[in-house]
Amino acid sequence: QLQLVESGGGLVQPGGSLRLSCAASGFSLDYHAIGWFRQAPGKEREGVSCISSSGGSTNYADSVKGRFTISRDKAKNTVYLQMNSLKPEDTAVYYCAAPLYDLGDTTVQAMCAPYDHWGQGTQVTVSS
Repeated sequence: QLQLVESGGGLVQPGGSLRLSCAASGFSLDYHAIGWFRQAPGKEREGVSCISSSGGSTNYADSVKGRFTISRDKAKNTVYLQMNSLKPEDTAVYYCAAPLYDLGDTTVQAMCAPYDHWGQGTQVTVSS
């Protein structure tokens, strides 16, 4: 059964960095585009980033562009989200997700939505 597990969240001061990891069990990520979305209390779910199955295509929400970097390590069957210059408004639970279907660049531009599977999430809190 496809299972995604996020890790790497925590409490960080504004301007700090975190690297989130998304590990897969029971299947290989090689053939899946993978996205990250976040959910903050009282706010709508926001697609943050998406990477194609090859890793050659990526997309970012305007709110994180230039600060976040998505990447994948096929040898480790893991997708990462490097988050730099964090702001209080980045505070949320972050989820990695596999899309319901993969149409290549179309899926990447849609931030990997609609989502089919996602993990339990990891909390990111940016506060001084």
